[in-house]
Amino acid sequence: MGKAQAKQKVAVECGYWHLWRFNPRLEADSKNPFQLDSKEPDWSKFQDFLKGEVRFASLAKQYPKEAEELFAITQKNAEWRLAGYKRLAAQEF
Repeated sequence: MGKAQAKQKVAVECGYWHLWRFNPRLEADSKNPFQLDSKEPDWSKFQDFLKGEVRFASLAKQYPKEAEELFAITQKNAEWRLAGYKRLAAQEF
């Protein structure tokens, strides 16, 4: 618990988690209510972040081959989510 903020920061930096805001009141002013606050992630840190999480590290210990496949799928999913968030943030109102 003492390192929760540091872990959250790394999760955002590597692209595992994305920071965004949604304010529906902006729509009345013809502004986009969705704002993406995350910077472009450093995808090279993504796998290291996963391996640093106990839930993923234990999976990698028991099933290393399957874990590598799942880690790659997880990264592709994070990239897909970010692309969707970028599309939402780019919409004009």
